[in-house]
Amino acid sequence: MRFELIDQVLEQTDERIKAVKNVSRAEEYLDDHFPSFPILPGVMMLETMVQAAAKLVAGRADGPGLPLVVAEVRKMTYAAMVKPGQALSVDVSLRKADGDDFDFEGVGTVEGKEAVKGRFKLRPVHPKAAGPPTDP
Repeated sequence: MRFELIDQVLEQTDERIKAVKNVSRAEEYLDDHFPSFPILPGVMMLETMVQAAAKLVAGRADGPGLPLVVAEVRKMTYAAMVKPGQALSVDVSLRKADGDDFDFEGVGTVEGKEAVKGRFKLRPVHPKAAGPPTDP
């Protein structure tokens, strides 16, 4: 299953992207997190920043042209809940592009309060080279 979390890109340059994720009660993962008190899971907050970062890299001339995966997450903190009817605004900056690695810093806010903040690294997924067939 794939979740497209970015609802709108507000600003984008080669080094920075600002985007919004609107949280709706209709999102199926909210039924389990938590049934009587639905909130956007922390991993989905991180994924929102990751998807914004991937859009940023895709728009760059030095983008790898391959799908990106999370290679590392550091200093991720969660400070506020995001409830249905609210929007998570993310601001993600490229700190460094080093070979295939893209190092980012991001912050997500809800109603002006910091909800998530941290650093993460994305790396392209290279297709495996097909080797010669082997006998069983």
